[in-house]
Amino acid sequence: MSDLRRAVHLSTTARVCRVVAATGLVAALAGACSTGSQAPTTTVPSGSGVASSASTGGSSAATSTAAPLSPTPSGSTSAATSATPSPSPSTTAAPAADPASIQALIDHAYDGRNLKLGAERGSTSAYRQYYATYQGDGLTISGRINIPRGDGPFPAVVLAHGYVPPAEYTNGETMLRERDYLARQGYVTLHIDYRNHAQSSKDPGNDANLRNGYTIDAINAALALKAHPAVDPERVALIGRSMGGGVVYNAIVAQPGVFQAAVAYAPVSSDSVDNFNKWVRRDPSRSGAASKVIDRLGTPEAQPARWAATSARTYFDRITEPLMIHHGTIDEDCPLSWSRESVAALQAKGKEVDFRIYQGGRHTLTSPQWDTSIRRTEAFLEKHLS
Repeated sequence: MSDLRRAVHLSTTARVCRVVAATGLVAALAGACSTGSQAPTTTVPSGSGVASSASTGGSSAATSTAAPLSPTPSGSTSAATSATPSPSPSTTAAPAADPASIQALIDHAYDGRNLKLGAERGSTSAYRQYYATYQGDGLTISGRINIPRGDGPFPAVVLAHGYVPPAEYTNGETMLRERDYLARQGYVTLHIDYRNHAQSSKDPGNDANLRNGYTIDAINAALALKAHPAVDPERVALIGRSMGGGVVYNAIVAQPGVFQAAVAYAPVSSDSVDNFNKWVRRDPSRSGAASKVIDRLGTPEAQPARWAATSARTYFDRITEPLMIHHGTIDEDCPLSWSRESVAALQAKGKEVDFRIYQGGRHTLTSPQWDTSIRRTEAFLEKHLS
């Protein structure tokens, strides 16, 4: 059995919790305050345009509460196993990754397709706006799409919104500034509603899986966009805000190569323990979701390796895309320290990250800081999607 690798858990007070693994896997997890749906563990089909589990860190993580989330690496032996004949391949199927883990997102078979435009609403002289739906993961996901007027194909951006109570959320109600600005600059913008939001299909298991389903929805949105004639499939980026910033971390870690660049505004922590403790574990109204997660994974204190396997930070070495992060110094929801810690972890892995700090900036940047941020985002996208 392989040893466990050290995984970093950082909180708002710069708490550090380390777990060791000499070989094998410690996977990583989705961002915000709850969980995602059960993800199939089949590898992405060849030719789908999505990185498969053969990528760095792509081995599966065990989920039994009686054993760590780290399988024996392929080809490794020990004194105990070398003296015993190996069982036949037909009897040694790898255990499925826990659905709250980044490994589950790595293994998932993505099938985003069938992007359809519905009623036109909110169009301007610069772009047409439509209600939109696409399919993936057995679900239909709703959203809003802006398509620039003129001849395409155009570069495109998937927009992953921050937390709004699903029961209160309405189609395309957030990230209006980003959608309008980028569409005027010649980008197709697809703002996704996520599962359980607006007219999207329901997924009752999403919270218990730390909302990994939102990451699946964002990746499937990119695949659906790439098949649309208005979009240049080689120029697709991902922008997420707050909880959607956690979707950004998860997506580029789990499926490198789907997006050509990514931007996170005021993101949640890349350590899932920070998010779980802040928004789920200590909220009496969400005790049911917290219990479901703890029943399966254990507490972060008792099972640090299992929780490391749900944190994007553990897998930062997989990232291939350039990343930009915007964060204000007095963010009242997601502390600046979380982005500082994520940036330090990214830089330690040699990853390209453009980190912009806004003095006096709150969770939702206002003018003139937001104006500065979106111009920086546009320049960043132009550089990396050209």
